[in-house]
This record gives sequence, C-alpha cells and structure tokens, in this order.
Amino acid sequence: MAGAVLLAGVGTTGAAGQTAAAPLRIVALGDSLVAGYGLPPGDAFPVRLQKALAGGGRTGRPVEIVNAGVSGDTATDGLSRLDWAIGDDVDGVIVELGANDALRGIDPAVTRKALDEVLKRLTARGLPVLLAGMLAPPNLGPAYKAAFDPIFPELAAAHGTLLYPFFLDGVAAERGLNQPDGMHPNGKGVGVIVERILPKVEELIALAAARRDRS
Repeated sequence: MAGAVLLAGVGTTGAAGQTAAAPLRIVALGDSLVAGYGLPPGDAFPVRLQKALAGGGRTGRPVEIVNAGVSGDTATDGLSRLDWAIGDDVDGVIVELGANDALRGIDPAVTRKALDEVLKRLTARGLPVLLAGMLAPPNLGPAYKAAFDPIFPELAAAHGTLLYPFFLDGVAAERGLNQPDGMHPNGKGVGVIVERILPKVEELIALAAARRDRS
C-alpha cells in the first residue's frame, strides 16, 4: 500500500480525554491519484486533504486520513484488497477507483460490477461512503463513454452514498496542473482537487461523526 497515515488531533490528558479526542478515521481507497504517483510525499492527495481539514472543519472533530492508494489499481483490484484495507476501526471511506479501467478500455460492465460490490460491502457495514466519479477519455469513443460515465452517479444513487461527480474536475487536460504525462496532477493540481472536493468530504465526516456518536 502506498502512502502514509497522517494524524490531525488535539492535545488531551488522561484516558477519558484520549477517547473523546480519538480522530475519525477516513480511508481514501484508490489508485495512483490517491497514492500520489510522481509527487513528493507532502503533495499526495490524502496529505493535502489532511492539511485542509486541520482544525476539525465544520464538525470540530479531529480527523485522520489514511492513504490506501495503490498505483495501477483498477476497480477490481480495489475490490480484491477491500477487506484488509478497510479495518474495523474505520469511520468512513472515500472510494476513488476507475481511472485505470477507462485508460485500459476495460469493459464498463466489469468496472460497474466491481464498484457495485465495493459499495455493497461498505454500506452493509454501515460505513458512510463518498464515491469519487471518473469520466472516460474522449478517445475511447462515444459508445464507451456512454457506458462508463453513468456508472458512478447510478451506483451512488443505488447505494445511497455521497457522490463527487469527477475527481479530476478542474484539473483534467489543464497542462499547468498536471505532470508531464498529462494524466497525473502535480502539486498545484492536487490543491485544486482538494479545494473542490472538500465540501463533500466534510459531508462525509459529518456522517462519520454521527455514526461514531451513535455507537
């Protein structure tokens, strides 16, 4: 697994204080876009998101973002490691998978089936989920795009999860926001992603906090 676990918390003393301040644990399950391919460690998406959430955000709760990104993973790969990547101590999950499926022209039915199972397993555990959508590149043709692009909004609606429609919104095809390969965001690009997805992440955290309070 690529990446590191990062903590943003508040100082406490005593066992009771430590329990009260235990951070909400949010796992970002994804591919190279989460893992931070080609970036200095401090610019990976989970790290930058952690920094943006410092101070507790709108919930006032400390949050821990866990980088469960593996470069090259497809949706099927993410499903295969789901159970060990999402432990019993997790409060919520960001699912960012599917980019490599589109780049490799994998049958959208295969991608849909894998993501459907990912969401089914997570929601069966009562975990709040934010599904980050992906769009097929235009060069794959209109038929592929018509089959691939609706996967994310349709699955989010079917499973009642939060949806961020396009993970690379504002960054895709922007030369100044991507690395030389034109596919992976640079540090500035990651900053744009974090800024745009942050409101949805805060919704996820609010759901995770409510779930923690009920337990």
